[in-house]
Amino acid sequence: MLSQKTRYAIRALQHLADHYGKGPVPLTDIADTQNIPSKFLTVILSEMSREGLVATQRGRDGGYWLALPPVDISYGDIVRLTRGSLALTPCASRFAHEQCKNCLPESECRLHRVMLRVRDETARVLDGISLAEVLPFPDVARESV
Repeated sequence: MLSQKTRYAIRALQHLADHYGKGPVPLTDIADTQNIPSKFLTVILSEMSREGLVATQRGRDGGYWLALPPVDISYGDIVRLTRGSLALTPCASRFAHEQCKNCLPESECRLHRVMLRVRDETARVLDGISLAEVLPFPDVARESV
C-alpha cells in the first residue's frame, strides 16, 4: 500500500506536470487544489527538490515547477524516492534487502520468489508510466474489485 506521503507527492508532481513550462506554481495553489496540508507539502517538495525533480523560487512571484520534463519522471521514480522500494517484503528489495524475520531461508521460501516477481512487474508498470501521460478514468461499471 502506498503511504500518504507517496500519494501526496504523486498528486503534487502531477499538478506541477499539468503546469509544466508555465512558470512557478505557488505552494498554496498546489495545496488547495490537491487537498494536501501545506506543511507536509513543503517537506515533500523540499525532498523532491533535493532529488532534482523539482525546482523552486522564493519571493512574491515564486513557487515550484518540475526541474525535468514530465516525460522523464516515472511513477516508479516517485515511489522509490518517497517509499524507498517497490518491494512488498524486505527480502524482495533490490537496494534495501533484508532477510525477513521468522522466515525460511530465501533459497527455500516460495513467497520470496513470488515477491521478486511482484516487485519486477510493479517496476515494469510504474517505470513505464510517466507524469506526461494522462490516463483515462476506469469505467466504474466494469470494475469488480
